[in-house]
Amino acid sequence: MALPPPAALEALLFASGEPVSKKRAAQLLGIEIEQVEQAAQELSVALQTRGLSLISTDQELELRTHPEAASLIQQLRESELSRDLGKAGLEALAIILYRDGATRGEIDWVRGVNSAAAVRSLLMRGLITKHEDTSDKRKVRYMATIDALAHLGVASKEELPRYAEFSTELQTQQAAQEALEASNG
Repeated sequence: MALPPPAALEALLFASGEPVSKKRAAQLLGIEIEQVEQAAQELSVALQTRGLSLISTDQELELRTHPEAASLIQQLRESELSRDLGKAGLEALAIILYRDGATRGEIDWVRGVNSAAAVRSLLMRGLITKHEDTSDKRKVRYMATIDALAHLGVASKEELPRYAEFSTELQTQQAAQEALEASNG
């Protein structure tokens, strides 16, 4: 059973977690841009009584929490910030530091699990920032901040345990993966 366009658009935007261009949504849903805009209007109406709202510009769509839920979301974020980073957060931060930046897909690949919550926690704490990936403009590359180094008690990433060894090994593995993808591509 295929989802109706508004429900399919909602699922797509929810799974993305970031703005999606209307053109890309149309491609993924297999419909015309005008149908995406109609689905967006229907979705926006359906969300009026729920905790999410649809943010729409001329080019992009994004699901966000409803503005009236701001105080609830603030409480959630404050409670998350009061907790330790945890194993997942430390693993994600280590991958970003040792690789000198990483995309979410790269973090997930190294960890072997979805890292969305860990990355979100690191972003909220100001330990990483988002940057456009120079090799693929569609992706976001996460970079560690000075606060991340201070949190770990080091002055530079080179002071991390076995930094030279691990960063060299990760670069070697990345080059091998890219070569494999190029030969299969």
